Amino acid sequence: MTTTTAVSTSAANQLAARGLDLRYGDRTVVSSLDLDLPGGAVTAIVGPNACGKSTLLRGLVRLLAPSAGTVTLDGSDIHRMSARTLAKRMGLLPQQPVTPEAITVESLVRLGRYPHQRMLSPWSAADQTAVEDALARTGTAELRDQPVDRLSGGQRQRAWIALALAQDTELLLLDEPTTFLDLRHQLEVLDLVADLHAEAGRTVVMVLHDLGQAARYADHLVVLKDGRPAATGAPADILTAELVEEVFQVPCQVIPDPETGTPLVIPRARKRI
Repeated sequence: MTTTTAVSTSAANQLAARGLDLRYGDRTVVSSLDLDLPGGAVTAIVGPNACGKSTLLRGLVRLLAPSAGTVTLDGSDIHRMSARTLAKRMGLLPQQPVTPEAITVESLVRLGRYPHQRMLSPWSAADQTAVEDALARTGTAELRDQPVDRLSGGQRQRAWIALALAQDTELLLLDEPTTFLDLRHQLEVLDLVADLHAEAGRTVVMVLHDLGQAARYADHLVVLKDGRPAATGAPADILTAELVEEVFQVPCQVIPDPETGTPLVIPRARKRI
């Protein structure tokens, strides 16, 4: 079963893939994929382990070259863009980013201004304003002098998101931003993502594991199975018990979340012998 529902799109920041193949050596992970991600929306990519979620995200940001097909941003092939041009258009929070040793939060966030720098050009007032805005939006201003490697998991994630924000891009991609965080810090990060979208109009694409969180925070859902979309569209339109059982092999009920009304997946209880 493949389900697709229409979603309204912004005129800008639209990522699309056509006939996309992504491989690691001889192993094909994403095959003949056609996908449209709406601009001006929060998209969550979900699916079982090893279905190609993170691989797809790497392909969308040019960290993994396709063996076939194209990825476009507003109709332009991203592989024909310069690295600096692409870095001005999209920011990335990778899965488990490696923190430079002993770097402070402010120094880390300042690295986000690299795409805007020119040889021999001094650090500008605009650069500092972008850094201060990123620190303020992520609630990390009071941590600016703290070493990143001494922060809690949630604080570190917010510092890395601040780096991505300092790039001043309208498109933000996050690879499993809640992994290894407890529930409180998961919600802090996702609330931050929602605020960035609501307040600044940023387009967000993120890989998530939790279906309930994906349905609660995303406008658009991409459900992957074996490297291809099993369903795409608004969570309320596509997230059904039949889809979850087909993709995840988990019998369940899908009910309205009592807090938000968005789909909530309730696995069926195991039968006792």
